[in-house]
Amino acid sequence: MSSVLESLFYGNIRPDECIHPTSPEYRDLNRKITASIEAYQKKLTMEEFDALEELIDLLGQTTSIYAASSYTQGFRLGVLMMLEVLGGEDRSNSS
Repeated sequence: MSSVLESLFYGNIRPDECIHPTSPEYRDLNRKITASIEAYQKKLTMEEFDALEELIDLLGQTTSIYAASSYTQGFRLGVLMMLEVLGGEDRSNSS
């Protein structure tokens, strides 16, 4: 069995592929989005719908960038907490 660091190095760890929200609210929102997109596809011309899809793709890209930044910040915070716990001292009062 390889270490976590080796798995990360070889690209075998993909946290974004392990996220599967099970919240009923999440599923309901996805259904509403799908229904809305299908309704727009019926109402809009092909060119208008293509423009809408492009906008949706851009929103998806920004959401992905935001999620990656949130993940990174959360990881950094977790490491700082571990350092504080393992260091055995309260670093918040050292300023």
